[in-house]
Amino acid sequence: MFHAERWAGAFLSVSGETANEAFLCLKALAAQVKTAQGVLMGHSASAKLEEMLRESAATAAAANAAEAETPAIEYAIRFLCLLVEKNYFRYANLLLQKIEQKLDEQNGIINAIVETAAPVESGFEENLKLMIKEKTGATGVKMKTRARPELLGGYILRIGSFYIDASLKGQLESMAAHLGTPTGGRNG
Repeated sequence: MFHAERWAGAFLSVSGETANEAFLCLKALAAQVKTAQGVLMGHSASAKLEEMLRESAATAAAANAAEAETPAIEYAIRFLCLLVEKNYFRYANLLLQKIEQKLDEQNGIINAIVETAAPVESGFEENLKLMIKEKTGATGVKMKTRARPELLGGYILRIGSFYIDASLKGQLESMAAHLGTPTGGRNG
């Protein structure tokens, strides 16, 4: 059984202060390796992959003489090779998501989902991000937007288990529920 949380934690623990850079390296290298994913499994494949990745990293470092090979690249190469050796590379996407989620938590970045009736204008999105940062004290906000025409107007905001329904559909449903109360929505 694959435990993505444990693997993500191990990667972040080993990469330490270079975790952000190591994650970016891991993400880039994993994208290169995914094309050969079906044939990569076991120790011999891991050794071949390591050789290939080291050649690729050396070529990239030679092309950009100002940037020498960093520990982050080393962590990413070794981690990918371990995934291949243990036959866990098939979980790479899940693992990248978990690592990014943990990095976001460490860096104080909040993930928000906004569902709107119509496509969101950039001004609205920026104002909403600013408001979320001010209210939560977050250092950043990653926002995903989805258009849902059935909302009729307004938006629904989700941050973790926190939920705000400011949609027209939600307001109509609330009014319908209120009018359906035993008192018929009247006081007294």
